Amino acid sequence: MSYTVVTGAAGFIGSCLVNKLNNKGYSNIIVVDDFQNELKKPNLLHKTIAGKVHRNDFFLWIEEHSQEIEAVYHLGARTDTTEFNRSIFDELNLNYSKKVWDACCHAGIPLIYASSAATYGMGEFGYDDNHAIVESLKPLNPYGDSKNDFDKWVLSQKKTPPFWAGVKFFNVYGPNEYHKGRMASVVFHAFRQINETGMVRLFRSHKPEFSDGMQLRDFIYVKDVVDVLYALMKKKPESGLYNLGTGKARPFYHLAEAVFKALDKPAHIEFIDTPLDIRDKYQYFTEAKMDKLHQKAGYTVPFYSLEEGVTEYVAEFLKENRYF
Repeated sequence: MSYTVVTGAAGFIGSCLVNKLNNKGYSNIIVVDDFQNELKKPNLLHKTIAGKVHRNDFFLWIEEHSQEIEAVYHLGARTDTTEFNRSIFDELNLNYSKKVWDACCHAGIPLIYASSAATYGMGEFGYDDNHAIVESLKPLNPYGDSKNDFDKWVLSQKKTPPFWAGVKFFNVYGPNEYHKGRMASVVFHAFRQINETGMVRLFRSHKPEFSDGMQLRDFIYVKDVVDVLYALMKKKPESGLYNLGTGKARPFYHLAEAVFKALDKPAHIEFIDTPLDIRDKYQYFTEAKMDKLHQKAGYTVPFYSLEEGVTEYVAEFLKENRYF
């Protein structure tokens, strides 16, 4: 028996990946998390798994089962970009990830881990998954620092798993994010705002070159994300860091319009000032450079457009309060 391990499996992307693996015929899945958040419990309902392991017990478990593990997807992390206690990120993101890496090295287990587009900061060096710029990147918060610190550490290692990929997620949205509160996607918040107030509030632009609501992000549907994670582990291209966005930046205004359209309601969008405490660090543009995934890794499956992804998410999941 060989196991596939997913850390952070009770979370948003982790639980969607478990569903993807189930749909591909995988049932010997070990899910790793702390399992304390009651709001996350529905994410793993109706999933076929082989066992649950608390994140604190994972390294003992991996020692005992190292010869039976086929792959590790390390998606567990503290993802709150408004948390500024660096010690939390050092413990849960940086040091925990180093231990996962070392365990996979020791046992020869392929590893995919979650990095983040938060590593790119204000985009001074572009949004290019080129290893040469990693040391120069300037993330905007401790979360981004923790992800970039681990990427830097990984690139300095002489000993590596037989295959590894650090995947830099851009703005992911989609089902199973009900538990995320303020860290949920703009699509999720727009849906709630429309149902409660009939309108969506977006941040006003404080830069003359951008109209209100025309700040740009690279939004990617979670189904595309888990498809890529699965494909990378199956194909095992050249190890390294890989961007994961659509490669097409889109305005928040268009996202809000898509949510209104999916609800068959007229668009009513208002603008509020960007809060002063984040205004100087607010990103007006992100867009993944996707050449490496498409050309070097050979992943050529078309991504959902923003309108396609939002329409499916709203109609099939949010309106029905359904999980993936």
